[in-house]
Order: sequence, then structure tokens, then C-alpha cells
Amino acid sequence: MATLIVYVIFFLVPADPARITGVGLAASPTLLAEIRSQLHLDVPFYQQYWIFVWNIIRHQSLGYSFQNGTSVRWIIGQDARVTASLVLGGVFFWLLISIPVGILSALRPRSLFDRLAMLFVLVGISMPPFFLGLILAYVFGFKLGWTPISDYCNFFPHSGGECNGPAHWAYHLILPWVSFMVLFAALYVRLIRAGILEIAGEDYVRTARAKGASGRRVVVHHILRNSMLPVVTVLGMDIALAFGAALFIEKVFNLHGLGSELIGAAQRDDVPVVVGCIVVITFAVILMNFIVDVAYAWLDPRIRTGARIRRNA
Repeated sequence: MATLIVYVIFFLVPADPARITGVGLAASPTLLAEIRSQLHLDVPFYQQYWIFVWNIIRHQSLGYSFQNGTSVRWIIGQDARVTASLVLGGVFFWLLISIPVGILSALRPRSLFDRLAMLFVLVGISMPPFFLGLILAYVFGFKLGWTPISDYCNFFPHSGGECNGPAHWAYHLILPWVSFMVLFAALYVRLIRAGILEIAGEDYVRTARAKGASGRRVVVHHILRNSMLPVVTVLGMDIALAFGAALFIEKVFNLHGLGSELIGAAQRDDVPVVVGCIVVITFAVILMNFIVDVAYAWLDPRIRTGARIRRNA
């Protein structure tokens, strides 16, 4: 559905892909007709779309760029690793920070730590990620010179170029990760804190304490596990938002990822690259939501029990 919508939008754009492909060549009418035939532009729109879908299913091909004839799958392969590093690293760090801070803040309400955590929430929600990225790049990258402020290093050693290896990869992504995760970490601290405070007042928690369960068991097995359910639910939606937020961070730190490629291709009317980027991003969001659903079933035994009841019915 996403590919169909994008195809319809760009089909209505008054641009000639044959002329885009023929830039720099002697674009005679004969040559333009030959290019249109090679790109299947001489057939109706619905046939063009079917050819695109069939190539994905049969040949795992996303087509070729109208701009330079490069394989879209190769272009996206180069850019997807940048966006995946930014998004997955950001998700890891915002959960790494928000979960313990939210838990400690809820277990010690109105304490100094709780007040500092709420201050962090206020600052994180109020400050746009791109603005924070500019401040961090100026202070820590330009003024102090502690971290790089641009470019991307390959994760795998000996992958070509002077900048590669896990250490250089993480070193170049420190500021993008921090800029990316502060907003989401602030939201999740507040969400986790509110969930724990709500669950702590439930009847089954008071019953567990009345039966003599230790404080640690009550917190781990009764409060934390149930308070994480809303977090997992929201996480699936926020990962989709994270791909949109990654565009701004890529611009600030000169990271050429899927967001930058998508905007550039849209400006050039390069339909195969635009649709290819959207296909990959959509697949990534679906995959991450599937992982979140599996985690949700693991956290909530009622879902597994309900599934077994339906199978046995």
C-alpha cells in the first residue's frame, strides 16, 4: 500500500523520467523513446506498478535510479546501515537511561532524585533534537574537540577507507545518539514513572505484600513486569517516529542515511529511489513491531493463555 500511494503521487508529478535519465546525453526523440521503453514508461501506470512489484517478489530488485542508473538496492544498502546504526543505537540508549531512571524515580517519589528526573523530563521534552544536536556539535565537537561532528565510520574492520571498526563507529555516533535519544528518554522516564506508581496501588500488589512477599519480589515480579506493558506498546509506535526524527539528526551531523537519500531523490523526481526507501523503512517498522509484539506476549502471560484457549476451542 505504501508503494502504491507513493507511485500514484509521483505519477501525477509533471516530470519526465526519460529526460532525467538522459541528462548529459543527446536527448533526441529517438533516444527518449528508447529510454522510456527500457524504463517501461510506455505502458499504462498500473502495468508500471505491477512490473515494480513483480521485480521485488521475483528478483528482489527495487529497480534502478533514474538519475544515474545505479541499482536502488545498492544505494539503499549503503544508506540503510547509517540510519539503522542511528535508530537502533538511539533506541538502545534511550531505554538504557529511561528504564532505571524511571524506576528509581517512582520508587522514591518527591525525593531529590525524583525532582532531578522530572527536570530532565522537562528539558528533554522542551528541546527539539536538531537544536540539541547543534548545541552538542558546537560545544563538544567544535569548541572542545572531544568528538567528531560529521561523517560516518563503518562498523566492520577492514571494510574499506581509513575510518572503520567498532570503536571509530561508536566514537563518530556519540553525539548523534545523544541528540536522538534525549527526547524519547524523557518521554519514557515519565511513562515508566507513572506506570509504576499506578501499578503500586493495585490490589494484587497489596495482597502480595500482605502474604509476606519480599519487597524485591513485589517490585520485580508484580510491579515492574506489569508496568512495562504500556512501554512496550508505545515502543512499537515510537520506532516508526524515530525513522522520521533520524532525518533531522542526519542533516545536523552530515550522515547520509535513508532520510537524506529520500529527500534528495524526491527533489530529483527519482521515483525508484523514493519508493525503494519507503519500502525498506516500512519493512523495518513492521519487523520492529513484530519484535515488540513478541516481547509483549512474553511480558503478559494472559496473551499466551488466550492464544492457547482459542487453539483448543
